[in-house]
Amino acid sequence: MRIDVKGRNFAVDDELRERVEKRFTRVARQVSEMARLELELSEERNPSIRDSSIAEATLYLKGVTLRARDASDSMAHAIHLVADELTRQVKRHRDKRRGRREAAKPEPRPATSP
Repeated sequence: MRIDVKGRNFAVDDELRERVEKRFTRVARQVSEMARLELELSEERNPSIRDSSIAEATLYLKGVTLRARDASDSMAHAIHLVADELTRQVKRHRDKRRGRREAAKPEPRPATSP
């Protein structure tokens, strides 16, 4: 899975990129190598907004796009929340696909004796 990290009103350093890659390894194991994750990190500059660190993740899979957005008072916590939400969405998507595939299988016929 390819991960693109962007920062809006926020500088993204190497330590933060490593943290993002570490957090999204669980998601990467569940999706194909062709999947692409875009993570946009932004910082609200309004002091009246308590949860000023915002993380938005968009995961492009074959045929479906999953999105998650969370805000927190620290960027690390916002990334953690987004990763958990995306993990839940990927698991739900995989279960749906598995259910459709199993429902489409024909039932095996019992053997009849002559």
